[in-house]
Amino acid sequence: MNGDKKMILREDILSMEYLKKTEFTGSHQGMRYRLEGISQGEEKALQTTVWPEPFNYWKTPEDQKEREVFPFTEEGVVAAVEWMNERLREEPEKWNRSWDRWTDYSMG
Repeated sequence: MNGDKKMILREDILSMEYLKKTEFTGSHQGMRYRLEGISQGEEKALQTTVWPEPFNYWKTPEDQKEREVFPFTEEGVVAAVEWMNERLREEPEKWNRSWDRWTDYSMG
């Protein structure tokens, strides 16, 4: 990924074949993200989660994560990318100050 680009691109996310097998994680300008297939009744859906850096999915408190669910289709991936970019645009200060959170880290 190009570190100075302004948006997450569809090309940044691996293929639908990959997403069928496992989750995909990445980061962009202070935002970490995770896309994963989940069951919604008899349908499969694409759950997208975003949270501020610097910590991984498991070390970040739930109240710092935002989630949205999309269809498990190519169009759903495109919509997820659009949603993540909206999050980046709507709350730039949240993502810009993410590295300040290193002081919040506790080994306990």
